[in-house]
Amino acid sequence: MTIVFKVSDNIKKKMIEFYKPFYKEKTPPYAVFQAQNTDVVITLYESGKVMFQGISADIESSIWIDQEKRLNNRVIDINDKKKDKKETKKTFYNISTIGSDEVGTGDYFGPIVVCATYVSKENIPFLTDLGVRDSKKLTDDKIKEIAPEIIKKIPYSLYILDNKTYNANHDNLNMNKMKAILHNKVLTTLLKKDNYAYEKIVIDQFEYPKKFYEHISDAKEKIRSVTFLTKAEDQVMSVACASIISRYAFLKEFKKLENELHTILPLGAGNEVDKKGCEIAKTYGLEKLEEIAKISFKNTEKIKTMLKD
Repeated sequence: MTIVFKVSDNIKKKMIEFYKPFYKEKTPPYAVFQAQNTDVVITLYESGKVMFQGISADIESSIWIDQEKRLNNRVIDINDKKKDKKETKKTFYNISTIGSDEVGTGDYFGPIVVCATYVSKENIPFLTDLGVRDSKKLTDDKIKEIAPEIIKKIPYSLYILDNKTYNANHDNLNMNKMKAILHNKVLTTLLKKDNYAYEKIVIDQFEYPKKFYEHISDAKEKIRSVTFLTKAEDQVMSVACASIISRYAFLKEFKKLENELHTILPLGAGNEVDKKGCEIAKTYGLEKLEEIAKISFKNTEKIKTMLKD
């Protein structure tokens, strides 16, 4: 998977600082740096364009897309290429579908939330009028406004994976396997609720289909006949609804966490997260991160280093 977009100058500075520990020795022509972070290669060019390459490119890039949204009020459409886009939308956008999406996988604080929804073609005009689209293209205020209306009308299944459970399972399950298991869970749960007249089941692709089915091989109930689409939230109304409901639930859980800690928490996994994590560890102890954060993220080691200084 390859994702490319242009970053603002303030985000460019943050990226340079964030990826310093992961710089590769050789830098491509016209690049500021090239870094390797687990299974993703990140290349920032002098022009301001950044390229993410690898299986988890969507997760890695989402950190910086969110930073652009929060700090610069800028919405980045990483599905800018027009090729085949209209044809795909014709194929999937106006039919009855079941779709799933997730949020929180790129955030150090807060849970992972996965949702599946069923959208009949009869409900598509209602959702279009409501302004439903990929949650990454909507402000959080807009999501808070329309998500309750979607929830009233659209069948859905939601699962919130708290950080304590995430941390207990991470050694045995990498992020993509965890996501596959959760998508399978919400989709099979939704299908048991009713005999929905759907034409397609769609998942926003984060893994190759063969690998996805390997990830869920031990599940008692398995989803079958799935269509995997990149940027599915732009093309499939049920996936767009799932992304909005997921984000809405995530924001509510995030707010609960802030109220519990009596502080404002930064989203994503950047330097501000490290500072806040250090502050929380000093107040509540390092073990508190086990409950509120994804300790497998590199932020944890940075926080430990900051505590020693």
